[in-house]
Amino acid sequence: MRHTSGPAAGGRRRVVLLGATGSIGRQCCDVIDRFPDRFELVGVVAGSDATGLQEVMRRLRVGRGALATAPAGQRCPDGVGAGMDAACEIAAMESDVVCVAIPGAAALSPTLAALDAGRTIATATKEVLVMAGELVRDRARSRGARILPVDSEHSALWQCLRGERPTSVRRLVLTASGGPFREREPGTFATISVAEALRHPTWSMGPKVTIDSATMMNKGLEIIEAHFLFDVPYSRVGVLIHPPSIVHSMVEFVDGATIAQLGVPDMRVPIALAIADGERLPDIAPPVQLTDTSSLAFFEVDDARFPAVALARSAGETGGVAPAVLNAANEIAVAAFLDHRLRFDEIVPLVAETVGAAPPTAAPSVADILEADAWARQHAGEQVGAATGARA
Repeated sequence: MRHTSGPAAGGRRRVVLLGATGSIGRQCCDVIDRFPDRFELVGVVAGSDATGLQEVMRRLRVGRGALATAPAGQRCPDGVGAGMDAACEIAAMESDVVCVAIPGAAALSPTLAALDAGRTIATATKEVLVMAGELVRDRARSRGARILPVDSEHSALWQCLRGERPTSVRRLVLTASGGPFREREPGTFATISVAEALRHPTWSMGPKVTIDSATMMNKGLEIIEAHFLFDVPYSRVGVLIHPPSIVHSMVEFVDGATIAQLGVPDMRVPIALAIADGERLPDIAPPVQLTDTSSLAFFEVDDARFPAVALARSAGETGGVAPAVLNAANEIAVAAFLDHRLRFDEIVPLVAETVGAAPPTAAPSVADILEADAWARQHAGEQVGAATGARA
């Protein structure tokens, strides 16, 4: 349904979308398309999917685009640039909000470019804050830019915290579905197939995020993200498993009250809230039917089943380049699993080994972070090769 109930105050909000052809990007386009009087998509970036990018530009009448990872020599259509420099130019262009949905570490440079231009960021890419949380937060503060969450859990926390004083918060609680293996015997994890790991019980997401949900590394990364988004110590960020994915997160307050945000599992809700700068738009998703909802049960995280959560928390507390190394190694390990070169039960141990082997760097610069990212990818890739060779 397209809504034409009138523009937001000050006219249509100009949106730049980074990652336009991915899962979050497509849903963002859907929200923009449904509210033509409220949003105007003015710039788009994709990875290497030229066809998908052209379709978005045609359908939503976008004049400027870029392919961040276009192969060398690829000819781009009119209005479309090629390479990371072109992507950063789009990210920094005049807009009201830049929605960051490029997966993984590739989102860092365009995000920094947008912040340097003083743009408001609506980020769905947790890896940016995981890799370079201190730098990103400091860059935003120095440029007067804001960072709004799109991840469903962090959007839920944002909603629960609106109007509250920081001193009134006791603890943030992220919820997790537990993925498809919440009840599976850990001794059988070595036999988990790619198809099984991609069969998420409640959410429809891209393959990398879906595997992160199966290992619960996504929740570990979200702990680091929450620390930087809300300036809360790691010791005050908790995780509970909540299989129905109805309660997206909650905040415990010092007076004993807890506020939770409930909703159906639909990413368009946090996307719309972020790109509308906190305004609630009509009919984004149906409301939760509480009378039809099963018990809202919660469970503690089993560290033996899901060691990724504690590993990520430890990397966050260590700081420096440790979170960047964690993120890079995880990307390599997940890609290897999806390519059938690594077993499911080898993903987290490989990441842990890489984090442990990384040379420490205090107060890292952007160059230090990118160097640590490259080192971790090479080291993790060598470990994948060794694991594959051992089975040959």
